[in-house]
Amino acid sequence: MNVKFKRVLFLITLIIIIALFYILWLSSRPVNIVAVHRDGNYSYILVENFPYTDKGKIHWWLKNKDKIKDNYSIPNPDPDDSFSITFWLFGEGYKELEKYDRFCFLDMKTKENCIEKDIVFSVDNSRNMGIMFETYDGTYHLKSNGEIVKYVSHSEAW
Repeated sequence: MNVKFKRVLFLITLIIIIALFYILWLSSRPVNIVAVHRDGNYSYILVENFPYTDKGKIHWWLKNKDKIKDNYSIPNPDPDDSFSITFWLFGEGYKELEKYDRFCFLDMKTKENCIEKDIVFSVDNSRNMGIMFETYDGTYHLKSNGEIVKYVSHSEAW
């Protein structure tokens, strides 16, 4: 092998190692709950450092749901046990409405009560469907035996 080829191979290997360490660092950062908002049985949790994968998001919820219930009284189900929890990336923080594509929290009595619409995860419970998880890449159902299966709607099956 010539010297030029060895240098290119070394550089590629170094870039791959740095990328792997960066990914490991990103995935090991703890999730930070910045704020919680409620509207009836709907809850909104603003987060930083949320897991990237569907499996990571669901695993994080299952691991932390009791702590969230104890610390924030979420979920807050209605009489038929239905609830909805939406996790939003906090991003650059609260902003004024200014543009149409922001989600605003009516429980905040200030002009800066909106965030960019960047939903990363949701957990819903209903009498008919039970616990459902919604991510960028799909919808998952928590079966009564604890198994998590990806939900395929009838329109997707065609």
